[in-house]
Amino acid sequence: MSALIASALLAYLIGSVSGSLLLGRLRQVDIRTMGSGNAGGTNAFRTQGPAFALGVVVIDVGKAALSTALLPGLLAAPAAAGLVQLVCGFSVVLGHCYPVFHGFRGGKGAATVVGALGVIAPALLAPMLLTWLLVLGLSGYVGLATVLAGFSLVPMAYLHYGPSPLLWFTLVLALFMAFTHRANMRRLLSGTESRFERARFLHWFRR
Repeated sequence: MSALIASALLAYLIGSVSGSLLLGRLRQVDIRTMGSGNAGGTNAFRTQGPAFALGVVVIDVGKAALSTALLPGLLAAPAAAGLVQLVCGFSVVLGHCYPVFHGFRGGKGAATVVGALGVIAPALLAPMLLTWLLVLGLSGYVGLATVLAGFSLVPMAYLHYGPSPLLWFTLVLALFMAFTHRANMRRLLSGTESRFERARFLHWFRR
């Protein structure tokens, strides 16, 4: 139990290192005061450009992969490593969204989910990415694409791994991502959500 708690706490602290806010300090900007006010990769792209956003994504994916790959082996017994890995995966996402180092105002968790799954269940990444690209290409809504990509993890986890702790892990992740994107869903329902027109398939055919 002590190893589980220690791993969860360390993963949360690692997750609290925000890529956008770390790089923003080097540029002397805080993207939480710009655009959507979110500290994630999408707002980084819209307000600071692709190079900055790429750096943000690399940090946010990397910290999740690091946490889930290293902490269970360092702190947990081999028999408990699988469970500890799942706890670390969620804890690093939680830290990213509610970072203790940045007033509990972080991103929405998509990049850290990708990093965690890349270690825990890499077979789920391709279906998740394809769902995200398809929904984004059809709708142009990044938030909707992310939420639906999150929920696509659940049936794919069942197909690949059957009834298992991983299945419940993906369900928790999907619900949590829906929660962090709740403002996007409200704006979508009210017709005020920003659309990423350049990502839509129709935009390509109009050119």
